Amino acid sequence: MKLVIQIPCFNEEDTLPVTLAELPRKVAGIDDVEWLIIDDGSSDRTVAVAREHGVDHVVSLTHNQGLARAFTAGLEASLAAGADVIVNTDADNQYNADDIAALVEPVLAGTADIVVGERPIAETRHFSATKKLLQRLGSWVVRRASGTQVPDAPSGFRAMSRDAALQLNVFSSYTYTLETLIQAGRKNMSITSVPVRTNPDLRPSRLLKTISSYVWRSVATIVRIFVIYKPFRFFMLLGAFLFSIGVLIGIRFLFYFAVGEGDGHVQSLILASVLLGIGFQTILVAFVADLLAVNRRLLEELQYRARKAELRAPPTDSPGTADAGGSQFRDRG
Repeated sequence: MKLVIQIPCFNEEDTLPVTLAELPRKVAGIDDVEWLIIDDGSSDRTVAVAREHGVDHVVSLTHNQGLARAFTAGLEASLAAGADVIVNTDADNQYNADDIAALVEPVLAGTADIVVGERPIAETRHFSATKKLLQRLGSWVVRRASGTQVPDAPSGFRAMSRDAALQLNVFSSYTYTLETLIQAGRKNMSITSVPVRTNPDLRPSRLLKTISSYVWRSVATIVRIFVIYKPFRFFMLLGAFLFSIGVLIGIRFLFYFAVGEGDGHVQSLILASVLLGIGFQTILVAFVADLLAVNRRLLEELQYRARKAELRAPPTDSPGTADAGGSQFRDRG
């Protein structure tokens, strides 16, 4: 049984030594623990520092592609390295590494496919009120969209089985946390949470550059998730809303027309016609989007089977193998 602990990194030469110093090399129920970093186009000594501290695998992206892409590249490399269990953690030592054993225990016991570390949000002083609010909002969106009960969906501290990792895809370029859980819930994976501890801040959050940009990108991510994973409901509600407004405005025009005052309300008739037309077309889009969603699920199933067959053979340790996404996977030594 092999555990691979993956860490997405972007210019982390200062914080990475602290993080690696805390990572375990032995975990109960695991025969082999390996470390893997994803260098997301760093311009500092991140890779050199990682090697100096005994990292087993390095995935190098040719340029900075963002946290979501780095996470996905890490999963691919971890699977190629023969991981049975994968743990994702942050390079800024946000999460207490001693909780990795508790994180992987449900996966090893076969009671969960994905385990999310639940942070003590209310007691975390360096989280602003806005960040705490968005954390609650993001978790609510995940619960509604996935049918799961995850109290801390934005947490990046999580463990997953090999089979779960094979099935995950990330379309967002901003963050993977919400989307992967919604995917897992809709694929009927078993998801649970365990309480974890956090460490003091070593650096400011890379995702939270400004409050306004964080809010905007978080809201955009949430809307996009609904469009991708709940397309029928999204477009049907939007179409029904526009159609209903058009009907109400049309009824208003008919009332004035019936009492002989229709000439002064032609604008209402035009607006009602436009809204009825747009609403009806949006409702039609809902059915088309639903058909596309079915197609996507079938393609994801085919992709899962292809990945599983491809990785069924013993992994090869060929250094310097580049993938189509512009990354390079290198083993230690």
